[in-house]
Amino acid sequence: MRTRGPPASDGFSCGVAVRRDVNPRRLLSLLGQLVAATGLPYLVFAALSLVWDPEGSPADRDPEARPSVSVVLPTYNESGIVESKLRSICAWDYPMDRVEVVVVDSSDDETPALVESFFADRVTPDLTLIEETERRGLAVALNEAYAAADNEVVVKTDCDSRVAPDAVREAVANLADPTVAAVTGRNAEVLGGSGVERGYRDVQARIQTLESHLDSTFVFHGPFSAFERDAIVPVDEDSIADDTELALKIRRGGDRVVFDPAIRYMEAAHSGFRKRRQQKDRRAMGLLRLLWRQRDALFRPRYGLYGLVVLPFNWWFTVVSPWLVAAGVGVATLAGVATLGPFGLAVPAAVAGFVAAGSRDALGPLQPLYSVFDTQVSLVRAGLKLLAGEGDGTWEVDDELREAYD
Repeated sequence: MRTRGPPASDGFSCGVAVRRDVNPRRLLSLLGQLVAATGLPYLVFAALSLVWDPEGSPADRDPEARPSVSVVLPTYNESGIVESKLRSICAWDYPMDRVEVVVVDSSDDETPALVESFFADRVTPDLTLIEETERRGLAVALNEAYAAADNEVVVKTDCDSRVAPDAVREAVANLADPTVAAVTGRNAEVLGGSGVERGYRDVQARIQTLESHLDSTFVFHGPFSAFERDAIVPVDEDSIADDTELALKIRRGGDRVVFDPAIRYMEAAHSGFRKRRQQKDRRAMGLLRLLWRQRDALFRPRYGLYGLVVLPFNWWFTVVSPWLVAAGVGVATLAGVATLGPFGLAVPAAVAGFVAAGSRDALGPLQPLYSVFDTQVSLVRAGLKLLAGEGDGTWEVDDELREAYD
């Protein structure tokens, strides 16, 4: 008896057969579900923001407050910009006889010598210089600096940022509220002209204002954050989201941590897709790891709307949404190919065009949307890096970004 084998077919007919095995309707239905699942939390938050339209800080501010302040400045090979940073600190609109500067340094260049020289002939502010004998990571350095800070309020700032002269006054006005123990501000101007970062920071500022009025905000920013000294607790030694981790732990301790858009700073950023990855991926890794380690705070009524709304939303944005976006792009590509054959590759081509235009700040009113998408890309990459065992507490100097401070 003779058996028949499968009918012969050329490559084209095989391709048709494969496409028939894939149900385009199911793929489109799945795509619709992914889009709905991804977008619904954002729509709810956007609607709440539009209806409520919160503005400014929710704290009961005291503009006349003048507590003593310790400014913590971590440095690593900052010889090109440390003197200009110190000059800007000394020019802040705050009584310098109420200020000490705590520099914690792990450099192998002349940074500590430049710091000592800068303060040599100055009466105020006071200087505490901590020179580390080995580089152990930013979180370790900050824990040491916070322990050495003597004053009532501790301000943490980065060397590669510029802070508005009235930032400390605005910060201590917030901290005069007995329910508020930490406050951060916004990147009011992106040095280097990155439209991608500017668009993202505008969206983020809107979200953080709403979070603060609900209860407390989640993300704290390295260029400028201020804390009540008595509320400070150590952060994990391998932390790469130290400012946000400290704020989260303070909120878990019972105090509010808020965002005030009146506190302004400037930080440099890239727009180019590849250049942004080094800057954004590391931050994304820090937030992902922090949320995972502090996951027991989710949906806990004891933390008020912070535990019930703010943290769940940030879990969605940081942990869940990036993978839904990636899955959506993949399913859209499969649906396009199953329906249109090779012409379905227009989907990934459109995504590539979106990225190319967005990284050149060329999307006009769609630029903020691309800025959020860009952040989701970093969060996917960060998740993969963490799973691969990457992520330590050190950071590398970006020489190109340093040029923006000249």
